[in-house]
Amino acid sequence: MQRSKMLLTSIIVACVGLLGFALYLQLVLDMLPCPLCVMQRYAFTFIALGCACALFFPRFESFAISVGVLSGVAGAGVAGYQLWSIAQPLGSCGADTISGPINSLFPAKLIPVLYRANGLCETPYDPILGLSIPTWALIWLIALSIASVYAIRRHAAPVQS
Repeated sequence: MQRSKMLLTSIIVACVGLLGFALYLQLVLDMLPCPLCVMQRYAFTFIALGCACALFFPRFESFAISVGVLSGVAGAGVAGYQLWSIAQPLGSCGADTISGPINSLFPAKLIPVLYRANGLCETPYDPILGLSIPTWALIWLIALSIASVYAIRRHAAPVQS
């Protein structure tokens, strides 16, 4: 049980760290997030919230982590779509039409610096360690989803004596 708590805490720390790095890219390096980037930020947030709920409300651990896993899978789908759309010759993901609904969500009004989409998907940014930001998001979302599934399986596994 202690290892499960350590894993959940590690997932939370990773998500918060990635969101902090996203803010660094936005505020210091002027890399404005597009609507798809903001949707991926929501995915990282819901993964962290699911793991936090699992830590503080053990009775609902499997459900809370499952919400995080589903958020991670959805976020990975968004990141994959963003990578696909960037690779297309026209270069636009068409997400500019969803920036209005994304920006009208409650978290975007509560914490606009984190959840407000101000950029365009086709804006080229320099790669980080050779990979684009959506590629890194895809890798992290898949890894965190797998780690969350592992946490659920550890919780559901019977204790062997």
